[in-house]
Parts: sequence; structure tokens; C-alpha cells
Amino acid sequence: MAKTYRVSPGTRLTNRVFETMVNLGLGKESRHVLTVPGRRTGKPHSTPVDVMQRDGRRWLVAAYGTTNWVRNARAAGHVTLSRGRRTETLRIAEQGADDSIPVLRQYLREVPITRPYFDATPGSTDEQIAAEVPRHPVFALLPEGTASRSPHPT
Repeated sequence: MAKTYRVSPGTRLTNRVFETMVNLGLGKESRHVLTVPGRRTGKPHSTPVDVMQRDGRRWLVAAYGTTNWVRNARAAGHVTLSRGRRTETLRIAEQGADDSIPVLRQYLREVPITRPYFDATPGSTDEQIAAEVPRHPVFALLPEGTASRSPHPT
């Protein structure tokens, strides 16, 4: 059974360390700081994330489940990603199982620290990985101005 994500003081400290590293352009190239407006207050909230690249596209995976950044991103329809001095605002499109399976498999392979939060592994069947999609949504990242199709109501 997969672990449940809990925000603890240790988690907050770790996130601050990773945010500082990413803001300096250090660490894995896939790591970015995601900023999204709060769905109630509009106040910006930031968290470190890993952006997957696959088939010339970029993807966000909700590795820890439907956390606040996921709910806020769904409501806003866009996110801002930063790394070092580069910042970009992108539209998001939540993906269905067919498009999510290869991205989740890649994520499980490339970001092993999050594996305890999944019931699937990189070697799981497509059906087992598809079962993770409701708990770990996958979002395509699209340039601003691009229409997005999302199977999830916002």
C-alpha cells in the first residue's frame, strides 16, 4: 500500500532547500520551482517539482497525489515554472490514462524518491500504472495561448 503524503516541518525545510538550489540553477535539470495562484486567495504558492520530458513535450506529475498545488493548478489552468533566472508561464492540460501511462512509468524510473507514494513500479503492467492516474494526475505543459483540453472539470 502506498504511503500518504503529509506536510511536516521536515518536508517544509526540505522544500525550502530544494527551492533555493533550483533558484540558483543547481541540482537536476528536471527540477523546477512551480508557482501557482491559490484557488481562494490568489496568493502565489511555490513548491519544487520535477518536469518530465518525453517525445518533445513536457509533463508535470502529481507524485504525492492531489495536493494543494494540483487543486490550485486545476483552478488556474496555468502554472509558472522557474529554474535559475528563467521563468515561464504555461497552460496545463490534465491527461487521461493512455497519455499518462508512459509519463508515469518514466517518472517512476527517473524520480525514485517518490516511489513509496505509488502502488506501481517502473516494471508494472500498463493496467497497474493506469490505476495510479486518479491518485497521481499527469499534466501536459503547453505554451501560453495554446488551447488545452482537459478531461478533468475545473
